[in-house]
Amino acid sequence: MSKRQESKYKINRRLGENLWGRAKSPINKREYPPGQHGQKRKKPTDYGTQLMAKQRLKGYYGNITEKQFRRVYAEANRRRGDTSENLIGLLERRLDAVVYRMKVVPTVFAARQFVNHGHILVNGKRVTIASYQVKIGDVIEVRSAAKDFTFVLESVKSSEREVPDYIEFEENKLRGTFKRVPLLADVPYPVKMEPNMVVEYYSR
Repeated sequence: MSKRQESKYKINRRLGENLWGRAKSPINKREYPPGQHGQKRKKPTDYGTQLMAKQRLKGYYGNITEKQFRRVYAEANRRRGDTSENLIGLLERRLDAVVYRMKVVPTVFAARQFVNHGHILVNGKRVTIASYQVKIGDVIEVRSAAKDFTFVLESVKSSEREVPDYIEFEENKLRGTFKRVPLLADVPYPVKMEPNMVVEYYSR
């Protein structure tokens, strides 16, 4: 597992952006990177711009290692169509990403842990693999034993995020149906994502 679990907000300061749009992010108070030279920003090179785009997108989805992310890119590149759109589609089909989009957990990190601990059912069967690829029509539901968890109830009622229209969510049942694979324009990222730059980075 990545070390991101212990320092999840440091990436916000490194990238200079509030990746998840959360009020408690340290970037809201200090918009410069950490370290003694953090306030001395240089204009990034083309490579630097591509790297930042890759780090931004990879970081957004939580504890994804570089090896895992590269594997997702390879699959996106192998498929027909626009590689950048394929990349977004594959990332949004991850079970932990769908759980996060359903708002039953407050963060992408909590989503991964929630799945790993066996609190999620896919089509009635327990799935504990965060990277599991959800298919169109799959029904994702919180297990009965976890439906009364305080953080789940608070997260569902939070106004911080909205459930996107490619997921049909039944709040009273804590159940969602994955209706379609989204395009980049459909995904409610709090910051601008540039998957085309990620493709350029890996195509060097």
